[in-house]
Amino acid sequence: MARPFRVQVLNQISSHGLKRLPGELYEVGKDIAEPDAILVRSADMHALSIPASVRAIGRAGAGTNNIPVSAMSARGVPVFNAPGANANAVKELVLAGMLMAARNLPAALQFVAGLDASDPNMDSRVEDGKKAFAGFELAGHTLGVIGLGKIGCLVAEAAIRLGMQVIGYDPEITVDAAWSLPSQVRRAGSVAELLKASHFVTLHVPLVPATRHLIGAQALETLRNGAVLLNFSREGVVDDNALLAALAAERLRCYVCDFPGPAIHRHPRAIALPHLGASTREAEDNCALMVADQLRDYLEHGNVRNAVNFPDAVAARESAWRIAIANANVPNMLGQISTTMAHANLNIRNMLNRSRGEMAYTLVDVDSAVDAPVLDSLAAIQGVLSVRYLPAT
Repeated sequence: MARPFRVQVLNQISSHGLKRLPGELYEVGKDIAEPDAILVRSADMHALSIPASVRAIGRAGAGTNNIPVSAMSARGVPVFNAPGANANAVKELVLAGMLMAARNLPAALQFVAGLDASDPNMDSRVEDGKKAFAGFELAGHTLGVIGLGKIGCLVAEAAIRLGMQVIGYDPEITVDAAWSLPSQVRRAGSVAELLKASHFVTLHVPLVPATRHLIGAQALETLRNGAVLLNFSREGVVDDNALLAALAAERLRCYVCDFPGPAIHRHPRAIALPHLGASTREAEDNCALMVADQLRDYLEHGNVRNAVNFPDAVAARESAWRIAIANANVPNMLGQISTTMAHANLNIRNMLNRSRGEMAYTLVDVDSAVDAPVLDSLAAIQGVLSVRYLPAT
């Protein structure tokens, strides 16, 4: 019997997810030498020396900024995440953020905490002081949602149920997201159109070069005066300098985010939470379950689901002998792979090839066992990044 797969865990991962890696097939722990895979939540892996033995990385969450994805792609290593698994948790926190801003709750809580409970005039002080915290209701106001993935769609749906008008913008909306988006959501043709129409704006986009400082000086000039900006996406999506200027000029009523930083620390018109978006028991369980299942399917069968740097590629086994190949997406790669196997007298039962940008991935089921020299020949093809042999156990 082949040795168990070794999985190194860099953070505390939900036990519900780890149970999906059975002990007879997996050795899981923090101090694992030469791991086949790594499971991580928030640990920064950029400064780590990732062993050559690693064949996959699983992030128990959505964002992968803490993982050197490009370096892993060059090694033919997929980086899995758990998109949508924490969507409900983030949605609820966005709603809480809107309510905190609309009803001035943080300042009101500070006011109450500062009262002297032994003061016989405490009741009158409460009645006099509450006038400073009068707010407004969400119903009837317009929420702009930038980014209509799973989280954005859930936020839009919840806001509609609260009586809000919703306008959304996402130039790369998926078919699945479009189908799940409530029909009442009005589609904006640009970020500027959305900003002009919204009393609240919530951001749900990844941090990539195209979205860095998406909300900068020009966008904040466009935003409706007195609006509330919510950022439960990534800190770099908003330009801090432009944000501070907008708050100082009172163009923004409030900024609510999940990323406390020095620029807005203790700012009277900012509400910064300590990265609580996915910090619920349910979200942690969902993320761990999802990524553990994906990792296991890849390690045992080579199937790829929800990798940020690989195409989805899933095929039921048609033989006991499978080869998984990651390679650069260049011409004649399939021809070279097929020719190499033909020279080794291997009959291909089934072949699946998928590509995504510069990355391609191929699953090949053959009718007989594969010798090591054949695998070496495949690995030697220019452009091949990794080769894995996956005989059924």
